[in-house]
Amino acid sequence: MADTAPAFVVPQLRAVLREAFEGPQAKWTYFIDNRPDAAVFGTVDALSAEQASKPSGAGASSIASHVHHLCFSVAAATAWIRGDRSDLDWKESWRVRAVDAAEWTALKKRLRGEYDELLRAIDEKATSDEEAFGGAVGMVAHAAYHLGAIRQKLAAAAAPAK
Repeated sequence: MADTAPAFVVPQLRAVLREAFEGPQAKWTYFIDNRPDAAVFGTVDALSAEQASKPSGAGASSIASHVHHLCFSVAAATAWIRGDRSDLDWKESWRVRAVDAAEWTALKKRLRGEYDELLRAIDEKATSDEEAFGGAVGMVAHAAYHLGAIRQKLAAAAAPAK
């Protein structure tokens, strides 16, 4: 696949992921609102540990849960793109429910580090074979889903009680 991939494939994968995690890069966007805080990092950076730990209902996940899951899934996608097909314990990806201030800071830092590694893996290997490319494309969809889930949890928390 590396010999036949058009030159724009990797830059476009990076551009869509940057929008999902970092926010808009131009006056237009692929899928998020055109605000600096509309992406994953801008959304979660504005939250306290208490806000991130609050579940959206009985037995529901918290924003901290989604961020931990994103850390796990970004690392999994990075490994996949690099050729690691190990079985993973996906239940582990949802084990975090609540965080204190230090844990929340560390979790956000970890997400940024995993994201940086993902971008490196995409640069190095995303077009090396179909499975690697699929892992990169899948991460775009996965990140967009969790950004939407996090934003829906924030909207529900801000809605007046019925």
